[in-house]
Amino acid sequence: MPNRCLVACLLIAFLTACSSKKSADLIVHNAVIYTADSLFTNAQAFAVKEGKFVAVGTSETILATYRADSVVDLKGQPVYPGFYDPHAHFLGLGQVLDQADLVGTNSFEEIVQRLKAFYEKHPTNSWLLGRGWDQNDWPDKQFPTKEKLDAAFPNVPVCITRVDGHALLINSKAIKLAAIGKGAKIPGGEVVMANGEPTGVLVDNAMGLIRRVIPQPDASDKERMLLAAQQVCLSLGLTTVSDAGLNREDIELIERLQKGNKLKIRDYVMISLGEPNLEYYLKRGPFQTDRLTVRAFKLYADGALGSRGACLRKPYSDRPETSGFLLLNPGELERVLTLLEKSKFQANTHCIGDSANHLILDLYGKMLKKPNPRRWRIEHAQVVSPDDFWKFNRYSVIPSVQPTHATSDMYWAGDRLGKNRVKGAYAFNDLMKQNGLIAFGSDFPVESPNPLYGFHAAVARVDAKGYPAGGFQMENAVDRAAALKAMTRWAAFANFEDHLRGSIETGKQADFVVLQQDIMTIPAPQLREVQVAQTWVGGEKLFQR
Repeated sequence: MPNRCLVACLLIAFLTACSSKKSADLIVHNAVIYTADSLFTNAQAFAVKEGKFVAVGTSETILATYRADSVVDLKGQPVYPGFYDPHAHFLGLGQVLDQADLVGTNSFEEIVQRLKAFYEKHPTNSWLLGRGWDQNDWPDKQFPTKEKLDAAFPNVPVCITRVDGHALLINSKAIKLAAIGKGAKIPGGEVVMANGEPTGVLVDNAMGLIRRVIPQPDASDKERMLLAAQQVCLSLGLTTVSDAGLNREDIELIERLQKGNKLKIRDYVMISLGEPNLEYYLKRGPFQTDRLTVRAFKLYADGALGSRGACLRKPYSDRPETSGFLLLNPGELERVLTLLEKSKFQANTHCIGDSANHLILDLYGKMLKKPNPRRWRIEHAQVVSPDDFWKFNRYSVIPSVQPTHATSDMYWAGDRLGKNRVKGAYAFNDLMKQNGLIAFGSDFPVESPNPLYGFHAAVARVDAKGYPAGGFQMENAVDRAAALKAMTRWAAFANFEDHLRGSIETGKQADFVVLQQDIMTIPAPQLREVQVAQTWVGGEKLFQR
């Protein structure tokens, strides 16, 4: 009898303890959690309810305080806030997945072979499209010309885009369809000529000549592309991505797919510049839903360094007859920025060359005048003059950069810029010091969407081959804590989303990623090999390896 009484008492005590616990939907414990909060604290466990973190602390405390139907023991695995990519092309990634992959080719002959293999698998395509070539990776580093495309595809229009998206090559069939004639000239772009005839290379604004005749995907095609891109991004730990320049119809498509619960990844969208978009969105104003933020316009000041479209203050060191060019004239840039300054929208301007950065920083300064809460951004901030860095602090401008651009471009950036000017390029640490923060993205599909490649490039300043020994301009490397914040907390701030997510804290949305190894402690050469174990968005597991 006494034993029965003891058992009954213990049972009552157990049930009382259980009933006194708070209810949660999910408990994660026995983990190494990098919260990325303001103190950069670590934790062991957290509880999630209705898609948000409701408590963060030790495993003992969380398990003693909460009960949930779903309890996950991570057995010491590392957990981080969901990774951000604040400058990417999410829809563009989906579109590229439908095209020939030309990344990493070692010659133009390899380009042709890849195109042939792709066309054999997709013979019904009316156009042959591809992306990813970079002449800087070939023995002959000059722009390619159309002749080999003509020989391989005399009756099929071909358009292949350079890796940076700022130049493309077309064949004669495509030139004829676009009616591009001798001596064609486009402001803010170039139709490359040889002996008065188009070579097939179009740079920056000139690319519009061919894009207007290429059949565009319809809404059902884009839905398929977006869902395919979502799977890629979730498998890499990305919970918030971005679209650096979309028109209204694509923004509304993304919003419909999110409302229909098909598209669950979060998206920060920059609106493409153009009068219809300006008229509509300036009247509507910024808006933010659970999974979509639309409060920025994307402007282009110049092109890309690799195609010599970046606008420099002095001529290119390897082509002294040119300094690049602006894609919009200063008067038009000032007109648009004046409209944005009077609105609640962010201005996010693509600036690669030191002249473009100088111009936009001064225009921002003219509008903003002093430190401010507007969070206007310069996208890429790739080459900055020594006398311009202070302006990021003076006008509270956020540098939104892509660390893998540094390790992709370092092989030839010195040739383009010269040994002195290159010191102001890819200067992530110098930029971060201006306001105590920086945002890291990838610009995918220009670069890989894998955020750990950017993490590795930022802290080690070497590429996948470990080149160069000792790192590229290591004075501008950042430490691992800063790199993690740049792809979580600080990126969320750059997106006006820091009150919603970007760190593992009570009240924020439960976006987090579990990795198989700890990127904060493992040797740098192993960083690119780390695999994502799980990706969660709003407390829902959307990927598991």
